[in-house]
Amino acid sequence: MAHALTPSSPAPSSSSSVTGHNRPDLDTDAIRQARVDLAACFRMAARLGLHEGICNHFSAMLPGYDDLFLVNPYGYAFSEVTASNLVVCDFHGHVVAGDGVPEATAFFIHGRMHKNVPRARVALHTHMPHATALCMVEGDPLVFAGQSSLKFYGRTKVDRDYNGLALDTGEGDRIAAAVGDADIIFMQHHGVMVLGKTIAEAWDDLYYLERACQVQVIAESTGRKLLPVPKSIAETTYRQMREGDGESARLHLESMKRILDREEPDYKN
Repeated sequence: MAHALTPSSPAPSSSSSVTGHNRPDLDTDAIRQARVDLAACFRMAARLGLHEGICNHFSAMLPGYDDLFLVNPYGYAFSEVTASNLVVCDFHGHVVAGDGVPEATAFFIHGRMHKNVPRARVALHTHMPHATALCMVEGDPLVFAGQSSLKFYGRTKVDRDYNGLALDTGEGDRIAAAVGDADIIFMQHHGVMVLGKTIAEAWDDLYYLERACQVQVIAESTGRKLLPVPKSIAETTYRQMREGDGESARLHLESMKRILDREEPDYKN
């Protein structure tokens, strides 16, 4: 459920000319490419059923900046996002480029995540069904019993302190602190967040995380006991997967954009 911003909320204000934020270089080639790449992720996430109404948020730090990030505006479904309707926010609640404002929890979760965890250049938060289902049961969400799951071996954390909607900086700070050194955080009773150095790597992780969770849910539905991969083999396989992960992720994103170029070219608008 999305939470609209209220006048009393210390949340983003819409302004394209905030004092001290007149930045003439917000339309560089690198920023334009980031807009296109992030918009492609929204569109493909919608196609794959990873979205939830007008909720959930993807964000990416603006290339060349450590204090500005792209995020989807409140009120748009993932299938409606385009490169140009993404908004640029700072960490103080100002929208410095674009129309509209982010949904309240988008600002408080993503703004604090990017500020407090600088390595998180990209943050993708969803309530995608299978990963979220595993946030609702006892024990660790992901059991490393299938090959796809080994991509995430040693890279996950669980935030077990669900505290309702993230409507203030304190809750955003708490979630960011819970991440530790992980790239994927399962938020109990809530959903997941995937962090990455690049849009391509974060998308690749998001996609394969849901696939790994999906096959685990199917396997568990048989009522038979899961057989985890032995630790030594899991560690070796994880290292094998990580060797070419960056290039594989880049090619995955490029293939996705080729599909969208043919079938939904307006995502680039």
